[in-house]
Order: sequence, then C-alpha cells, then structure tokens
Amino acid sequence: MKKLKFPSAQTLLFIIAGLVALLTWVVPAGKYDSLSYNASSQTFTKTSLDNTFELPATTETLNNLGIKIPLEKFTSGAIYKPIGIPHSYKALPANSQGFFDLVKAPIKGIIEAADIIFLILIIGGLIGIMNLTGAFDAGIAWTAKILKGKEYLLIILVTTIIALGGTTFGLAEETMAFYPILIPVFLAAKYDAIVGVSCIFLGSAIGTMCSTVNPFSTIIASDAAGINWTTGLQNRLIMLVLCLSITIIYILRYAKRVKNNPSKSIIYNQKEDIEARFKIKTNSYTKFSGRLKAITFVFSASFVVMIIGVSFLDWWFIEMTTTFLISAIIIGVLAKIKEKIFIESFVKGAADLLSVAFIVGIARGVTILMQDGLISDTLLFHASTITEGMPKALFTNFMLFIYAGLSFFMPSSSGMAVLTMPVMAPLADTVNLGREVIVNTYQYGMGLLYLISPTGLILAALAIVNIGFNKWLKFVPPLLIILTLTTMAFLSLSVYL
Repeated sequence: MKKLKFPSAQTLLFIIAGLVALLTWVVPAGKYDSLSYNASSQTFTKTSLDNTFELPATTETLNNLGIKIPLEKFTSGAIYKPIGIPHSYKALPANSQGFFDLVKAPIKGIIEAADIIFLILIIGGLIGIMNLTGAFDAGIAWTAKILKGKEYLLIILVTTIIALGGTTFGLAEETMAFYPILIPVFLAAKYDAIVGVSCIFLGSAIGTMCSTVNPFSTIIASDAAGINWTTGLQNRLIMLVLCLSITIIYILRYAKRVKNNPSKSIIYNQKEDIEARFKIKTNSYTKFSGRLKAITFVFSASFVVMIIGVSFLDWWFIEMTTTFLISAIIIGVLAKIKEKIFIESFVKGAADLLSVAFIVGIARGVTILMQDGLISDTLLFHASTITEGMPKALFTNFMLFIYAGLSFFMPSSSGMAVLTMPVMAPLADTVNLGREVIVNTYQYGMGLLYLISPTGLILAALAIVNIGFNKWLKFVPPLLIILTLTTMAFLSLSVYL
C-alpha cells in the first residue's frame, strides 16, 4: 500500500474550509447588533439585523446600550471598527454555506486579501532582482565569516528584534518579506531552514502574543474594554520576557543539535533541495564590492523605511508595497540591469512567491465562510454564557482557552478585539477581576493557537521554504505545551497577587 502523504498547505486549507462550511449547517446562525461611529456626522450607527439606526454620539447613548467605553475612544478614532453591543445577540435564520459558497470562498478571500498578496508578490520581485545582482551571495558569505563561531547570536538577535516589532506595532504579515532574505543566512551558518523559520515566525508570534503597546491588539482591545491600555502593562512585560526567553532557549537547543549533527534535523531529507532553492553555495567567494554594499544598503533601508512608516506615519499595505517596488527600481539602476532583463527577473521572482500569496487568500476565505454563515457570533455568545460564578484562577484560564478556540475562526487581532471585548470584558466584573485580565487572556489565547493555526500565517511561511506543515507539527508542540503551562501558571498567580 502506497504511503499516504500529508496534504499541501493549499489542500489543507480547502479541507478546513469544507469543515467550516459543514459547521454552518450544524451551528445555529445568530448575530450581535453592532455600533459604529461616523466622524463626518458625529453620530453613532446602530446596525440591527436588517435595520440601521442613527443615534446621537453621547455618553447617554453608550450607557443605554450597556457599553462601558468612554465616548472619547470613539471620537478620537481609537475605536474605528464596529463593535458588538452586549446582550444584543439574536438568533437568525440559517445561512448554511453550500457547495458554490465553498468554491467561491477562496476567490473572495484572494480579492479581500489583495493588499497583502500584492505585498508578497512585489517582495518576490525585489528578491528576484537582488538574486540577479549577486548581492545576496556576497552578503551571506560576509555575514557567515563575521559570525563564525558565534552563529548562535544570529538566533538571539533575529528572534528578539522581530519580537520587539511584534510587541510594539504588531509585526506579523510584514514578516513575509524576511523569510527569503534571512533563511539563506541561517543556512550559511550551518543551521536548517526550521531554525530560520522559527526565529522569524516565533519571534513575531511571541511579540504579538505579549503585545505591550501594539495598537492593533493591546490598545484597541483595552479601548473596547473601556480601560486604559497601560492597565495590565506590567504583567504583559513580564510575560514578554518570560515567553521570549523560553522560545529562544528552545530554538537554540534544537539549532545546536542540528549544527553538531545535520542528520538530527527534522527536514534533513530536504537539505539539498532547500539549499538549492535558496542557491546556497558551500564555498562562496563573491567579493562584497562597494557596488554590492550599496545595493544591500538600499535593500536593507527599504525595511527600515517600512517599519518607520508603519510605526509613525500610519502606513499600511499600499505604502509598504510601494516602498519595495521603488527599492527594486533603485537597485536595478545601481546594478545597471537592462530593462528587459529587469522585468524578466522581477516577474520570475514574483512568480516564485505566487503559491504563498494564494495560501494567504485561501486562509482569508475560511474566515469569510464563517462570517457569511453567521456562526461566529453564535460561538461568541455561547462562550460568554458559561463563566459566571467561576473561581478567579479557573475563570482566567477558561477565558484563555475560549480565546484560543475563537482565534481559529477569527484570526484578525483587531477584528477579534472589537467584536468580543464589549461582550467579554464585563464578565470580569462578575468574578471581581479587572478587565485587563480579559485583554491579557485575549492576547495570550490568540497567540498560543497562532503557533499552529493553519488559518494564520504559518502555512504561508512554510510554503516559502517548501516545508510541510507536518514537519512543523513535529517541531513546535513541545514549545507550545511549555508556553501554555507557563501562561496558565502566570494567569493563575496574577489574579491573587
């Protein structure tokens, strides 16, 4: 009998989409009313089933709706998405998703995720141009020489820097740009691709899980819970240091085993293929000339500009994508690449990441099925009705797992915050806890499942390196268990301190 193979990322997502479609036939449909603020008319819009009402934007309106969020959070733009109105859940006629809904979902997802898809494709084109110049080969050889004997510093630095990006401004989708660049560096340092993927993906995951000032999770969730975002900051800082340290030690232990004995690598049978994919040469003597250094500087500067733009200038995908396109053009000019060759190399580089772009779109399609099937709010409603009267420690851990489960179906951190916080935050009042506990369990729960959730970014990250999801599931579970137990213990202790 032929040995069964683990399905590809795209096939796995289609299977998950099929299961979600089946859920819409089983789980009752329902929805919370929502409230949004209109800056132009300075009014609230309440959406209820098929009706829409204009309401005065006053504290009295919020009080009447049972929303414990200060009015200025809406008027200042801190809360810019519609929020769920507590105690407004209503059962709806089923909107079960059939075969045609299922096959249309990936297309809808690709269209909805067009911003990140174009970012990925333009980055692919930029990588294609960089490969053509030879700057990568020279830069990697130079880096390997500098780090010789101290390669472990690469793991610590990359993981820590990306985690800092995650905890401050939610560095997540943007990390797609780093895999094609950094994986060759890790390979040149005699590690395997799993080490490189781990430093980037887990760094981002831990950073966003323990967000401190991240506007897309901590701040928007705190605002939606009706508290100041600094409340609970100390605990989140402790968790960041604790979880990041555990993660770095975990990666270092695996990396040391692989470096000492390459056959210990989980992906040892793919070693030659992956090195060929990233054009890793065992002996690279390309001179790192002044021209190649200038090209590498422009390439690196594009990421610095992207981070500054996202952090301080309200940039998003259009501006980020434009930055990388301009960078590719400047590099083409510096390298004196002919126009025809430039276009061919750029298109080929983009094509190399096309499968990754499709994975992102298909994953978004799973979320669309949930929304169209009207079952997301039903899951939230039932999750919020079973916690009253629980002991504090049990309550916090129960909320941790509720958020972990919900994040599979709602992977957007900002979407999860505005949808769930107005409903979940008041539950803390019933067990005499501060609402920051709900904000923290929301972050930790989402972050923990993110490590293995196929509806997140892990499949896209693995696809860049051509590593199967089954290989990741061999590597990450022990770390996930350690982090889960650590989080549970910390939450249990924190509610009594």
